[in-house]
Amino acid sequence: MALHDHTYAVIMAGGVGSRFWPMSRSGRPKQFLDILDRGRTLIQMTADRLEPMLPFDRMYVVTNVRYKDEIMAQLPGIPEDQILCEPFMKNTAPCLAYAHHRIGLRDPEATIVVASADHLIEDEEGFLDVLGVAVRQASETAQLLTVGIAPTRPDTGYGYIQFEELPGAFDERLQQVRTFTEKPDLELAQQFLDSGDFCWNSGIFIWSLATIQDRFEEQMPDLHSAFLDRLGDLGTDREAEAILDIFGEAENISIDYGIMEGAPNVGVVLGDFGWSDLGTWGSLYDKLDKDDQGNAISGVQLLGDGATGLMVAGEGGKMMVVKGLEDFIIVDTPDALLICPRHEEQWVKQVVSRLKADHGEPLV
Repeated sequence: MALHDHTYAVIMAGGVGSRFWPMSRSGRPKQFLDILDRGRTLIQMTADRLEPMLPFDRMYVVTNVRYKDEIMAQLPGIPEDQILCEPFMKNTAPCLAYAHHRIGLRDPEATIVVASADHLIEDEEGFLDVLGVAVRQASETAQLLTVGIAPTRPDTGYGYIQFEELPGAFDERLQQVRTFTEKPDLELAQQFLDSGDFCWNSGIFIWSLATIQDRFEEQMPDLHSAFLDRLGDLGTDREAEAILDIFGEAENISIDYGIMEGAPNVGVVLGDFGWSDLGTWGSLYDKLDKDDQGNAISGVQLLGDGATGLMVAGEGGKMMVVKGLEDFIIVDTPDALLICPRHEEQWVKQVVSRLKADHGEPLV
């Protein structure tokens, strides 16, 4: 499903994926791994699913400078000058401001799809259909759009969007955003689920360049002005120096907090296409096929005796033998082994911080 020639994609690929430790490391995060055991990494799958809609030469990747070579190797179809490198991580608002100014130099009439490099989407045709609705709405109106996913459980790891009818919408999946809520507690998440007018916030955004630039000018004027001051350096051999200066002064803030939650006229397109942000080992467990004991296995072999509900992962087809363990995560790498109850999966991010403090960067 090709869209008009002014449609572009920005793939955000700068995260470190700490909740997927020990397989995901700061030197090679989860977006560059084949954690689904499908022969393609997550970032390759992201570009693959966008490619029927727009060609690689209209895709931009924003990442940390340390990952540029990895992206060039994994996505050779994307031109090198469209791999935009952050000197250090400042969350998603600065990186998207960077991408939008670069696209603006090329096409002031652009409509832009923003996607994360580490999401899983099972129904790719359904996904492209939803994007088609969103791109049409964004290109014809001054509305910022996100994609909302019908919640299937009271998950406390996702942001939620409350929505209401959008008068005059050309498609019933288009709704108006009432409120954003970041990662509620279990009781509140259950209330959201029961109400029927909340969806998960997928973190997939669609807007016209003109609309998002107006929002940056209004809501994050310092960042917007910083880019305008150095606009003449973008696309030249002075770009890296300019970005270093801009990011050095930029606020560390997400696009959700910096723009979306304070913007007027925000819309959501409701979708149901087998989405997961694959943020944790538990979310991977939910998406993988299970054996007859309910075990999900990736990259290894498992001989289980009374072992049920396990998420088992590793590399190289190693044989793992487990007896009498229920509902655990087991992840084996050459220098680290994780064993953790599945219901305590959020602890992994905490232990990564402890390991970094105690043992330094190489282990994380």
